[in-house]
Amino acid sequence: MTVAKHCAYKIRHIEHCWIPMADGIRLSARIWMPENAEAKPVPAIFEFIPYRKRDGVRLRDETMHPYFAGHGYACIRVDIRGSGDSEGVLTDEYLQQELDDGITVIEWLEKQPWCDGNIGMYGISWGGFNGLQIAAMQPPQLKAIVSVCSTDDRYADDVHYMGGCLLGDNLSWASTMFAYNSLPPDPQIVGNKWRDMWFERLKGSGLWLDTWLNHQHRDEYWQHGSICEYFSKVHIPVMAVSGWADGYSNAVFRLLTNLPGPRQGLIGPWSHKYPHIGMPGPAIGFLQECLRWWDKWLKGIETGIMDEPMLRAWMLDSMPPSTSYHQRFGRWVSEPSWPSSNIGTQVFKLDKYRLVDECADVAEEELCLQSPLSNGLFAGKWCSYSTTPDLPHDQREEEGGALVFTSEALDTTLEIMGAVVIELELSANKPMAMIAVRLSDVQPDNKSSRVTYGLLNLTHRDSHENPTPLQPNKRYWVKLQLNGIAQTFPKGHRIRIAISSSYFPLAWPPAESTQLKIYTGCSRVILPSRIPREETITFLDPEASVSGAKQQLIEGHHNWRVIRELDKDLSTLEVINDNGTYLLEDIDLIVNREANEWYSYQRDDFQSAQGKTLWRWGFKRGDWTVETVTRTLLHCDEFYFYLDAELDAYEGDKRVYSQNWNLRINRNLV
Repeated sequence: MTVAKHCAYKIRHIEHCWIPMADGIRLSARIWMPENAEAKPVPAIFEFIPYRKRDGVRLRDETMHPYFAGHGYACIRVDIRGSGDSEGVLTDEYLQQELDDGITVIEWLEKQPWCDGNIGMYGISWGGFNGLQIAAMQPPQLKAIVSVCSTDDRYADDVHYMGGCLLGDNLSWASTMFAYNSLPPDPQIVGNKWRDMWFERLKGSGLWLDTWLNHQHRDEYWQHGSICEYFSKVHIPVMAVSGWADGYSNAVFRLLTNLPGPRQGLIGPWSHKYPHIGMPGPAIGFLQECLRWWDKWLKGIETGIMDEPMLRAWMLDSMPPSTSYHQRFGRWVSEPSWPSSNIGTQVFKLDKYRLVDECADVAEEELCLQSPLSNGLFAGKWCSYSTTPDLPHDQREEEGGALVFTSEALDTTLEIMGAVVIELELSANKPMAMIAVRLSDVQPDNKSSRVTYGLLNLTHRDSHENPTPLQPNKRYWVKLQLNGIAQTFPKGHRIRIAISSSYFPLAWPPAESTQLKIYTGCSRVILPSRIPREETITFLDPEASVSGAKQQLIEGHHNWRVIRELDKDLSTLEVINDNGTYLLEDIDLIVNREANEWYSYQRDDFQSAQGKTLWRWGFKRGDWTVETVTRTLLHCDEFYFYLDAELDAYEGDKRVYSQNWNLRINRNLV
């Protein structure tokens, strides 16, 4: 990535500024703007996240916000209430209080002498979510947003649940925020009241996983902040961005389909990262694309950005399976609108262990399926971060516990783009069951690369709001949409569908092992086939502003390990995400951050499934030393989830706060 050295404006930087809220709470902001902005006011770009602007994502912020400021914008990074250096307590994500605070910040920005009143919101993940949510509240000052790796549906397409199945990432993400919420503000910013603010957070932030597990179906809790409930309220221009290895690419398709205003979609090969630092590559000049967007909608400069196709996406080439890629081969393709008339369908029927042409005569076969708990150990993470080797491994190890349907070798290259749909006739011998369906690219050497997948809790076959138990041995017709994708299947390769009845730890298993019967004949898979065409789509090379210096004092370690203890018949997936210890030189702060997760089960006992996490955060500057340690354990039996958690905080060598939780939560068809 190139460091931008020639910007039109010299930059003024404000490390900390208080923004007052209506109830007296103050939020902490970091600001970059052109030096002459008070004489010549400029538009403002606002990012609103809880990940600690001072010492969490400080270096990442410094690659982006000064870049925009150098091109004529005031850029404001604000810590959400109760996070980083902001006052108050953060008790959940996307609360109405958070969104109201965002509106207050926007109104405050409009009144500043250096702001011309035109404001945009920019953010990835949390910041992409609340950008959409605040846009739906229609503050008149907000003129456009860039929403990266976000969703319009907090229940069906977020980190918590997928197809009505409880995701393992629900525990992982809750543990992440459990750790973040335990951290103090920086005394250099807030002064002597840092300890009081810290204890207020320790006592008041709560255990978010408890809340999320008490909302197992799509109810008002999840409908809040899900703009799919009210697309028409988002009328300003939206740039929606994601990557195929990210967990949020489906939202781009829905936003392009349903938003009423100007919109653009961009989907690369990336994981949960901004595209200018996108992994797997290729990364692109995303900040330059954003400047074209901001110049058009905040400054009224015609940049040609809206002459681009509505959707630009990276068409993935076939590659051997790997848990990580430095770069995904492929090419940029486009569609002028979405849904696209260039996307048709190719249908395969499910025959006995085969995929056959939709015109073929297929006799009905009854195929039994009862997957072991080991099916899923190599599935990778629901949302890849490309920090650890978290992409799916060779699927041959997974397919041994699944029903597999494979096509003949393709006689021509097939290109798909959009959502794969599978329609199944099935029955179950228990009132509750799940299916995990994977579409894979089978190479001539028989290596199997997962292309996309989908999950469905079969009690949710008709509704996420009001699921109903299955009637044992009754035949049902179910339809499952897999995650959207753009993929080329070369001539000579085969297409494979694998269906399993468990997928742990990506998804929590049902209360007990269930036998499914899949009936061929009518069951089929529908591929969104695309007609290839010659086109040239290019992006500038990535560039950004220079960030502050980071000195690594103790190296980190990142890995995923599958451990099989045959004497105990115990299987464990261990996730190591240790950033080591490093010095942020410009604020003279030593930071230590370490996270570990363990997902395990014994024998084939579905009620032995458990997930355990451990986080350690530490800060040191001179005589000031603090550390927090958070632990979470989620386990279950047939009727309940059991949630045990510990929070310990240390000042120097002394433990100054400790709290334990031991909770029991009803399983409600999950």
